[in-house]
Amino acid sequence: MVIRLHLRTFLNIKQVMNQIFEALDFIENPLYEQIIEDIAKQKFTIIDNFFSEEEVVALRGSILDKYEEDAFKKAAIGNKFDEVIVRSIRGDVILWIEEARANAAESLFFNKINDLVGYLNKTCFLGILHKEFHYAIYPKSTFYKRHLDTFKNDDRRKLSFVCYLNHEDWQPENGGELVLYLDDNGKEVEKVVYPFPGRVVIFESQILEHEVKPVNTKRLSITGWLKTR
Repeated sequence: MVIRLHLRTFLNIKQVMNQIFEALDFIENPLYEQIIEDIAKQKFTIIDNFFSEEEVVALRGSILDKYEEDAFKKAAIGNKFDEVIVRSIRGDVILWIEEARANAAESLFFNKINDLVGYLNKTCFLGILHKEFHYAIYPKSTFYKRHLDTFKNDDRRKLSFVCYLNHEDWQPENGGELVLYLDDNGKEVEKVVYPFPGRVVIFESQILEHEVKPVNTKRLSITGWLKTR
C-alpha cells in the first residue's frame, strides 16, 4: 500500500515536470551548441563572432579610456588569500570589471555572458553561480608563463574566458599568442591561438595549462572565469 502510494506520487510528479518542460519556451542557440560540442570534445572552443564588431570597438574604447586614467594595477599570481606579484611569471596589468558599476559597453558584455551562462546551466547543468572578469593589458615584451587557472585552495573556476580587443590591424608578428597545451592520446600538443580582435576563447580551467607568449606591441583583452558555488 505504502509502496504503491509512493510510486503513484513519483509518477504524478514526473508527469507534472514533463508538462512544465514541454511548456518552457526553449530556443536552441546554434552558436552556444557549437561551444558546448567543442568543449565536450576537445576541452576548448574558439569563436570569432561571439561579439559584433561594434561591441568590440566599444569595449576597446572602454579599456583604453580606463588605462589612460591609470586605473590598472600589476597582475599577481595566486588568489586573494596568497597572491603575489612575480614579474618573471607574468607581466600584464589588470582592472577588475564590476557588473553593478558597468558602463554601456560592459553592460552589453555582461548581458551576453549571462545569456551564455543561463544556456549552459539549463542544457548542461554546470551549476555556474558566479563569474569574475577583468581587463588585461600586456605592455611590449611582457608575457605569462605556462600555468593552470585553478588554485590549491580554490577550485571553483570551471571555464576560462578570453575576449581579445586588439586593433583591427593586429598581425601574428605582434606576438602575444595564447598557447593551449592539449593531450592527444598521451602526447602533448600545442594549440596556438592568435589574439585577433573579437576572437573569444573558452576552455576548461581545471584541465588545460596555457601561456601567453611575449608581445611585441600592446595586447588588449578581457579575461575571466565562470565559477561554481
